[in-house]
Amino acid sequence: MDRKYTDILNTLAAEDNLRTLRETVPDGRYLVYGGRRYLNLSSNDYLGIGTDTELQQEFLAGLGTPGRFLMGTPSSRLMTGNGPEYTALEKSVSALFGGDRECLVFGSGYLANSAVLPVLTVPDDVILADRLVHASIVDGIRLAGCRWERFRHNDTVHLEKLIIKHLGRGCGTVWVATESVFSMDGDHAPLRELCALRERYGVRLYLDEAHAFGVYGPTGAGLASQEGLDGSFDIIVATLGKVVASQGGFTVCGAQVKKMLVNRARGVIFSTALPPISLMWSKFIVDRLPGMDGRRRHLAELAALLAPAGGRPSHIIPIMAYGNGEAARLADRLRDEGYWVTPIRYPTVPKGEARVRLSLNAAMEIGEIEKLAGICRLTG
Repeated sequence: MDRKYTDILNTLAAEDNLRTLRETVPDGRYLVYGGRRYLNLSSNDYLGIGTDTELQQEFLAGLGTPGRFLMGTPSSRLMTGNGPEYTALEKSVSALFGGDRECLVFGSGYLANSAVLPVLTVPDDVILADRLVHASIVDGIRLAGCRWERFRHNDTVHLEKLIIKHLGRGCGTVWVATESVFSMDGDHAPLRELCALRERYGVRLYLDEAHAFGVYGPTGAGLASQEGLDGSFDIIVATLGKVVASQGGFTVCGAQVKKMLVNRARGVIFSTALPPISLMWSKFIVDRLPGMDGRRRHLAELAALLAPAGGRPSHIIPIMAYGNGEAARLADRLRDEGYWVTPIRYPTVPKGEARVRLSLNAAMEIGEIEKLAGICRLTG
């Protein structure tokens, strides 16, 4: 074995930051590991769709006898992989967002976030990103090759100062990138304040709704939709791999931007198309999201049980441990109680901010989360 790799792995182990892959078996809202059953609090299946076998059976029954192979498309979309399932899904997503903008489906949310900004920016543009945006957005910003800075988390005063600074230097377009619901803290971006800055300075807004899509809004279109602001964001990106329990990601954008992405986005041009059956399942669920308000309400009830005093309920709840070792031990204690959680450490979160992240699922029961809330109070 290469000595430099050994040194890196030994350093990670010494810092309580060495990761391993555990083989787990799904069992509804639970999972099985090492012969024991745990309530799964580490999944992004927020509406319980991925554990709903009745929905799955309804979908499979609707397939009938397929007239062609549905399990894969060994080609890129620009070659022979752009089947009618893509068109149908993109129309459904567009309709969910009001129907006045286009949708483009990517192979994953990561591919979308890493591909869009490099296409839409030029060297004299500036990207200002919230300090806690997802790594996929950061990778997209780096690939863009233009100037960029981070503003303090959810701090629109700091953001406005940076906007004024860069516009004063005669830059091109200023882009502001953020998430609507942040993946590790579960808090919300100040969407109205961001839209006010857009009106005041002419900046363009890039919004990642990965953890809000399906969970918020009258149709499940996300937090911006819930606040009546989705039309104010130039680019909306989300994933089909969380709430929809499928594969892929997408962007909602104008027709001209979609044409640009089809012609320039490396994540489209050089990526194999998704399997038709995955696209069909995604459409099947997207079309049903408006009718899942009961699941959204139940998820909100579960979140309220774990919300800090005076805090806004969220389906993502961090329990801070700060140190890597402390986070690992906290995760072990919760697993001893029958809850499957994982320690979240650097580089997923900044150094010194290790935690256990609880992720709620609408298939869970009130009693299960009431018990968890009691354990968390004792643990904390």
